[in-house]
Amino acid sequence: MTPSIKSAAVYLCLGLFASRAARTAPESIAPNDNRIAAGTLSKGVLTLKLEARRGAWRPEGDQGRSIDVAAWAEEGKALTAPGPLIRVPVGTEIRATLRNSLDKPLVVFGFGKRRGMADSVTIPAHDSRDVRFTPTTPGTYYYAGRRGTQPFGFRFEQDMQLVGAIVVDPPGAPSKARDRVLLMSWWYTVDSLSPSGLGRATMAINGLSWPHTERIDLTQGDSVHWRVINMTEIDHPMHLHGFYFRMESKGDGIHDSLYTADQQRLAVTEVVDGFQTMSFSWVPSRPGNWIYHCHYAEHLSHNAELDTEKGTLDESMLQHHMSDRPHQMFGLVMGLRVAPKGPAAHSSEQPRAIRLLVREKANVYGKKPGYAFVLGGSAAEKDANAMPLPGPMLVLERNKPVAITVVNRSKDRASVHWHGVELESYPDGVPGWSGSGSEILPSIAPGDSLTVRFTPPRVGTFMYHSHFNESEQIAGGLYGPIIVVEPGQKFDPDHDRVLFFGTAGSTRNVIVGPFANHTLNGEQQPGPMELKAGAAYRFRLINLADGGPVTFSLSAGKQPVTWRAVAKDGAALPAVQATMRPAKLTFDPGEIYDFEFSPAKAGDLSLAFGPPPSGPPPPNTPPPPPTRTVAVHVR
Repeated sequence: MTPSIKSAAVYLCLGLFASRAARTAPESIAPNDNRIAAGTLSKGVLTLKLEARRGAWRPEGDQGRSIDVAAWAEEGKALTAPGPLIRVPVGTEIRATLRNSLDKPLVVFGFGKRRGMADSVTIPAHDSRDVRFTPTTPGTYYYAGRRGTQPFGFRFEQDMQLVGAIVVDPPGAPSKARDRVLLMSWWYTVDSLSPSGLGRATMAINGLSWPHTERIDLTQGDSVHWRVINMTEIDHPMHLHGFYFRMESKGDGIHDSLYTADQQRLAVTEVVDGFQTMSFSWVPSRPGNWIYHCHYAEHLSHNAELDTEKGTLDESMLQHHMSDRPHQMFGLVMGLRVAPKGPAAHSSEQPRAIRLLVREKANVYGKKPGYAFVLGGSAAEKDANAMPLPGPMLVLERNKPVAITVVNRSKDRASVHWHGVELESYPDGVPGWSGSGSEILPSIAPGDSLTVRFTPPRVGTFMYHSHFNESEQIAGGLYGPIIVVEPGQKFDPDHDRVLFFGTAGSTRNVIVGPFANHTLNGEQQPGPMELKAGAAYRFRLINLADGGPVTFSLSAGKQPVTWRAVAKDGAALPAVQATMRPAKLTFDPGEIYDFEFSPAKAGDLSLAFGPPPSGPPPPNTPPPPPTRTVAVHVR
């Protein structure tokens, strides 16, 4: 997220909402699952009439709070959020009439030769304009509108749902039954007296917030293709539980870069920046319930709950998400249900038993508690005051089953997600959802325990972390690395360095900006690192810092050294992508990268980590945390 967009997102909410004109009751806005294309397509021409009107949007279901916003509709039809889907074969001429039935001039983007934010048309209030363009490149695009003449990042909150998807299919492309379009939007106001910095906030996928988002039903072995569009001003690291997906494109609304076979790679978490698009394919190879969600914990926490008067318990959620109270997810979450196809395979090998304790300590981060994972049978278990951060490294073997018993000795409920590991649904770690039928994973009550079993099929770098009250428990320390090695292989700590980035306690507010202090392996200011000249090292970088992206660099003087990229999210990179490159990286929570580095000679290097460079912070907001520098001595 660029500094200008970040600042705009904050300024957006300052001083814009003091006065409201008296209004009549608006019509209802329906969610749009982006499965039905708008307009009439005939002889290579799509004829379309869109109208922007006021309406009542209910992202938290029909019984949820109503928000008075502007939205799009096909003329003579109901308003939808997002707006009507425009989907055509490449080379189709689009002839659109855009009507502005709002009270101010409307600037509309996306209906031009360049598309995205590169073109615009201004429509006076209660007037219309005809636009024509012919898309010549297949891909995923969007359109958007806002009232007034300020830059798009200064949208009024009432205009944040004036967005819609444009999909341009390649010539002769067959209809893709599993091709889905997921458009993310948001709405929020700022309250400086609120602990989170927010007055009200919600984040939605195709017009709804979890648990009201659509449940996508699939069958084991399906070929699935998704297009994701981020119509918010900020980045979202989107994470798929249980499976890898293959990246196929990224775009900015103007251009969409379709990857060649050599450019594609696997991932379980991929960042889609503000006003960016991406597409990917995957195969649900195992049945059960799964989720696809933003990996900023705040973006699926109560801070993304619109109906704040209900506190932590939204009774309407009970019919949708039967997780143990008070755990609730909100916001950018999609639920997936994969039906089985054929009998399930089971391993007869005796699993390796592991005990993992959850601890809590009061007032570690101000009035907030600290949390820790402790390995059963370790010296830390015997020391009641031990709070290791990160949690113990779990070194597992490929194709060797494990049975991990999680013992909850905290005051809160607990659940653990084994991030990136291709496992069965039940142990995946989302309480009240993981599993299927009557076999649904519960959360672990204080004083109770639960054993989950899985067999890691892939060598690589992964992690485990809380999936209950995530914004507090993860920031408080409930995370740790997983390293999967070949059977019989040992982990070599002398040449294998795990760099786990987190935050020191709960973030103040990551909806509109970073406020967290980053940590590296649990420390805000780590001690020196020692390396040997000529030795080969593997650096495993894991990010679970919820306060914004982390920028990392390893430098000699002012210039970064070079290293070789080898893996993303535990999956080996294709040979053509496993290249030498400068040792610097900006990545989001939920992402994992592996690099190989061999220092050529003795000397001193410096490792730096912190937030990405940005301009001065907006008024009345704290400055970003400083960049930390760690001495690296090569002997």
